[in-house]
Amino acid sequence: MPRLNYQIILHVMGLLLLCNGGFMLLATVVSWFYQDGVTLEISTAALITLFIGTLFMFTTRGHSKEVKIREGYIIVTFGWIFMALSGSLPYVISESIPDFTNAFFETMSGYTTTGASILNDIEAIPKGILFWRSLTHWIGGMGIIVLAIAILPLLGIGGMQLFTAESPGPSADKLKPRIRDTAKRLWLIYVSYTLAETLLLWAAGMTFFDAINHAFSTLSTGGFSTKNASLAYWNNNPLIQYIVILFMLLAGSNFVLSYFAFKGKVSKILHDDEFKWYIIFIFGFTAISALIVYFQADVSLSSIDHPMVWGEGESAFRHALFQVLSVITTTGFVSADFTMWTPFLTILFFGLFFLGGSAGSTAGGVKVMRHIIMIKNGTTEFKRTLHPNAILPVRFNGKSISKEIVFNILGFFILYMLSFIIGAVVLASLGLDFETAIGGAASSLGNIGPAFGGLSPVNNFDMLPDFGKWWTAFLMLIGRLELFTVLILLTPFFWRNR
Repeated sequence: MPRLNYQIILHVMGLLLLCNGGFMLLATVVSWFYQDGVTLEISTAALITLFIGTLFMFTTRGHSKEVKIREGYIIVTFGWIFMALSGSLPYVISESIPDFTNAFFETMSGYTTTGASILNDIEAIPKGILFWRSLTHWIGGMGIIVLAIAILPLLGIGGMQLFTAESPGPSADKLKPRIRDTAKRLWLIYVSYTLAETLLLWAAGMTFFDAINHAFSTLSTGGFSTKNASLAYWNNNPLIQYIVILFMLLAGSNFVLSYFAFKGKVSKILHDDEFKWYIIFIFGFTAISALIVYFQADVSLSSIDHPMVWGEGESAFRHALFQVLSVITTTGFVSADFTMWTPFLTILFFGLFFLGGSAGSTAGGVKVMRHIIMIKNGTTEFKRTLHPNAILPVRFNGKSISKEIVFNILGFFILYMLSFIIGAVVLASLGLDFETAIGGAASSLGNIGPAFGGLSPVNNFDMLPDFGKWWTAFLMLIGRLELFTVLILLTPFFWRNR
């Protein structure tokens, strides 16, 4: 096996840092506009990041242009780590989050679109820092690597290996033959949705600052809010919550389907197995939750600011739909504390932590496609026991799925559950109670945000010890990058030169 091309790895790290520094300059402009007192600090963080990025690119300018599979995995994993390290600088330098452990946790939570936070008073944070916090979501949502793929060809570097490692799902759908064109079209859809939601939220009654921050968080399925109460702050304005519901639904679906919709190919959406089951899951679980909330739970005990503006029935439906979508799409916004909605619903929502959105979306979790294929494979195995000589392929979207893909999905699920169990055991070893430990592990691995127990929607992750924050940050990273991308780096054979 050929040696690793460390120069190209560092060169791409430099490029990513330059992009990160550029985004920090946007936060600097916001800070200057609102005169929040941290403009100099954010600009200092941006300049440091830009300097390091330039240094990396300059010292490796004579690199070989080829990115192979091993380099691709290293670039994706360490790219996220470098982004999180540099992204922590605005928090630390401005002293909004002076402790580096807390700052790194908040930043990793942002880039991985988890939405877990250690901040106890979000509304006291300067606006420039809040904007940067939401922007980390937006950058991470579609993947900073996909963004780089649109730029790398300009440097003479092919990006297929990067897209394969970064693509948020079991497979990387290519809209156009060239990967750069694919990345551009995905980002065009992403930006268009962001602008549309910003304008709609602004028109519905949010300030423009709140609107753009929540659009960043929604389209990335992240969950960071500018308010301590999250979306419950606007419980007296159901229209705002319905707008967020719409865009959570879009963000949790495959962005390739959005591309087909804009091209007028509606039949491709209607015949997509994953999208059909995605909608069935959402409205099925919403119906169950709404009925239980309406007849058994008092939603006013778990939310604030006039939760029943349009009537008790509408309120039960809206909060149920909002929270089901928020968990399934792994957005993590909160309109009410769902952990107070009867023990049955607590168990139901815990199960939804393992569902996830669609492949090709910005959502985390296992993904609906994997669940469908695992269920179909299970029913096929039952048939094989009765008809051992029959050829019974697993089908998805009318096409036969190869055994390699099925085995990969089964292997992913086993690894996912093992990661969850180990994650919960480690958190329990730190002194956390059972509910908090399993909730924290499932939430971090699934990139969801709010959990259960001491990490419920009305609490945050600040109660974790420092090692617990580093551990959950690691779970966020492996969950966001689909396990294999990161964990393969921990295997000894990956680093062998032969």
